[in-house]
Amino acid sequence: MSVLIFTCMFVLCPDIKAQQPPPGADLTIDSATRTAVIDLMLKELNETYVFPETAKKMEADMRSRLAANEYDSVTSARSFAEKLTADLQSVSKDKHLRVRYSYDVLPSRQDRREPTEAEIEQSKWFNKRVNYGFTKVERLDGNIGYIDLRGFNDHEAGAETVAAAMTFLQNTDALIFDLRQNGGGNPAMIALISSYLFGDKAVHLNDLYWRKENRTDEFWTKPESAKIKFPNKDVYVLTSNYTFSGAEEFSYNLKNLKRATIIGETTGGGAHPGGMVRLSDHFGVFIPVGRAINPISKTNWEGTGVEPDIKLPKEQALKTAYLMALNKSLTTMKDETAKTGLKVLIERTQKELDEMKAAKTEKAKM
Repeated sequence: MSVLIFTCMFVLCPDIKAQQPPPGADLTIDSATRTAVIDLMLKELNETYVFPETAKKMEADMRSRLAANEYDSVTSARSFAEKLTADLQSVSKDKHLRVRYSYDVLPSRQDRREPTEAEIEQSKWFNKRVNYGFTKVERLDGNIGYIDLRGFNDHEAGAETVAAAMTFLQNTDALIFDLRQNGGGNPAMIALISSYLFGDKAVHLNDLYWRKENRTDEFWTKPESAKIKFPNKDVYVLTSNYTFSGAEEFSYNLKNLKRATIIGETTGGGAHPGGMVRLSDHFGVFIPVGRAINPISKTNWEGTGVEPDIKLPKEQALKTAYLMALNKSLTTMKDETAKTGLKVLIERTQKELDEMKAAKTEKAKM
């Protein structure tokens, strides 16, 4: 499973898009290339895709398209990858399942389940480059903690970064996790961060079922891994329609455990982890080989996304969560001087939120 998690980090985290160079030039492909890519892809889907019956349906659909000569006129490598992705998703409805085109030759490995040394080094570099997903950690006015988390990266190498962020915010009255630009990552990192939000008793967060091994892995909080814990601190999670995969798991876990208030937009709807399979020098396919199973709901968010507790445009999510946290603090504040300052901050924030809503309404009328 480790290589699948490794691959997920590189495929699903949004920040890697910013780190990579612009897409390379397109390539012209012929009939032999198209046939070879499709044949190997369908073989891999039938052997490893999490739902065997759906894999058969995807093959039947694609074979019918081949018989209808749908792909004969596609000579652009990039367009071919896009069409294959659209055709696969039209049957599977699986947003993780997609074909990738690369102008540069994709690395080949003897055992695709094990990352190469170059990939391991690239992973280390990338994790450090993006600070293990922690883009911003801030104590907002009114003593509210804020974490802009763009990915769930290496839980082992990133453990000290997590500890530093949580230690910095340990005296705040509430925590806001901003996942509006988070595309997912490592479930073990999700468990590590979650361990800071519960007490000394381990909490069952999520299960991952793997088709090929017919195995289910359980993910629990690890109280011993959290240097400090906030079992009673209010938690708010901000989401958008971009929030995906592991970021959805974090939101879904906390929502079902009634440990956080989810605010923003319904998330992207990808709950099937997997890995990248090389199909040729320039084509690969990300195949979901497992599925999440929440221990409370007994299902997951695939295709539906995580529905927020408070649904509103993503641009208004932070102000809304901040205002809720401030108002909650006001109810417990005993110092009159601090309470007066808090009221002023609440009034100002409410005004800013109202102006934001009014501006959106006006824009919609135009």
